[in-house]
Amino acid sequence: MKILPLAAAAAVLLPAADLRIGIIGTDTSHAGAFTAMLNDPSNKNYIPGARVVAAFKGGSADLESSASRVDKYAEELASKYGVEIVPSIQALLPKVEAILLESVDGRKHLPQFREIAKAGKPVFIDKPLASTLPDAREIARIGRENGVRWFSASSLRFSRGIPALKQPELRGAVVWGPGPTDKTHQLDLAWYGIHSVEILYTFLGRGCVEVTRVSGANGDVVSGRWSDGRLGTVVLDNDYAGFGATTFAKRKSLVSGADFYTGYQDLVAEIIKFFKGGPPPVEENETLEMFAFMDAAQRSKESGGKPVALK
Repeated sequence: MKILPLAAAAAVLLPAADLRIGIIGTDTSHAGAFTAMLNDPSNKNYIPGARVVAAFKGGSADLESSASRVDKYAEELASKYGVEIVPSIQALLPKVEAILLESVDGRKHLPQFREIAKAGKPVFIDKPLASTLPDAREIARIGRENGVRWFSASSLRFSRGIPALKQPELRGAVVWGPGPTDKTHQLDLAWYGIHSVEILYTFLGRGCVEVTRVSGANGDVVSGRWSDGRLGTVVLDNDYAGFGATTFAKRKSLVSGADFYTGYQDLVAEIIKFFKGGPPPVEENETLEMFAFMDAAQRSKESGGKPVALK
């Protein structure tokens, strides 16, 4: 008789009434990090009421950060947390009630979502929602057509450092963070700069009408003008630096005192609330505008830094 590791045994013994969750894409550390919080009661950030029961590896052969990790993380899910690894999305869907679409490759999200949507189950789509603006819009269209509840977000949106910087009658914000890109993603800010774009939209919300992007040897500065006159800027470093922000109101500015990254636990808690029927913590229209923002930034970069209107 095979003896499971303690954490895996605990996962198997969790109450049958727990929400059954499936993972698509084991090529990101998020797969293991999220599962640890849901399947292991000894985890300091344990979130009761749901557990990951099955996963489909997925993976992208032409993306090094996917191909080099997909098998390793799948093995961790199986051996450490008792997750069943299945051969396809179709094999996964009948086993679960909700889905974490975790594939690190944004190009995979649209075709994978097409398959998921047929089951009509709620979906969290990890960043980036897609690798292009048209793909992002198509995911939203498919969701509406099939009545599928979904949302997408970066964990940085739920940083515990953000509330202290929110101000009434905010006039603008400057956000900074890492901005490495990957050649596989046509919309290059979607690869990692999206974290900082999410922070900016957490402060300013929708309403951007024009974007200008200036690129240098070590990074980029992306500035947006909102329809009501507010201004928002994202400063991206090519290295994996920390996250932070300054917000501006009348006669008052606030600056973050520590890195905004505070872990995944608050995001995962929001995902479980959503899976159990709660409203999406990020509205579809805001997510789509963020992609329009990044698309305009891409076009501004390609035009040598000219201001570009959002589509």
